[in-house]
Amino acid sequence: MARILLKTTIPATDDDWAIHRFAMLADALRRAGHEVTAADRVGTEGDRDIAQLDKFDQLWLFAVDVGGGITRADVDAIDAFRKRGGGVMVTRDHMDLGACLTMLPELGAAHHFHSKNQEPDPARQHRDDPFTTYIDFPNYHSGANGDFQRITPVGDLHPLLRRADGAPLEFFPSHPHEGAVSAPASVPHARVIACGSSKVTGTRFNLAVVFEGDTTRPGRAVAQSTFHHFSDLNWDPRAGAPSFVTEAPGSGMLDQPQARDDARRYALNLAAWLSQPRS
Repeated sequence: MARILLKTTIPATDDDWAIHRFAMLADALRRAGHEVTAADRVGTEGDRDIAQLDKFDQLWLFAVDVGGGITRADVDAIDAFRKRGGGVMVTRDHMDLGACLTMLPELGAAHHFHSKNQEPDPARQHRDDPFTTYIDFPNYHSGANGDFQRITPVGDLHPLLRRADGAPLEFFPSHPHEGAVSAPASVPHARVIACGSSKVTGTRFNLAVVFEGDTTRPGRAVAQSTFHHFSDLNWDPRAGAPSFVTEAPGSGMLDQPQARDDARRYALNLAAWLSQPRS
């Protein structure tokens, strides 16, 4: 079993996407036998836990900040962790939420934001979700918080997308304005493994990019389009949300047991896959 650090990029804050909003994820991982440390950011020059990544096998970094969420010291520590074989999952949300991730070697190039590292296709540099008007692109509308979306595997079915019986996962939690990710052309061992579709425009968009690791950075990694694939609100809308969330939640995750199972299975698959050495 793995020693996993779940870490946000903001200090402990009750009315925000702080680590207590990911309690169901932490519980699912612990029930599977993993040793989980869940913590918000501590420190200004560098995060206390990120500075001690040698205590962990995996880092799951939730970039929930609106600026300055990680420092150069954090970047160096995370890159050194991958070079030692540590597994990393990095995720963010719409527009520029979590744009600090662009500082990370390789992984930062997989994340596209509004003002940094925009999607290269100009046709995608516009709003997808028209309803939450104060949020600009990238903001792919896969559905309401608390509902689910059907996913489309890309290429050979990746182990991250298999149920316990080997069948492909069908569902991810949905979100009204997902971020954008892609496989960087400069990283040959990176590829997109799953896509979603906007419920507004029908536009396909990437959900997850895997980095299989190489001789320089053997640690496996995943770039995820939004942290809402893992948050309590999106696994169970009864968990509530920060006060600034204005969209009405759905109930699909409560109504469809398989969607709940798939969300948890994906998290468990991540924990298993990130700790395996590259082949």
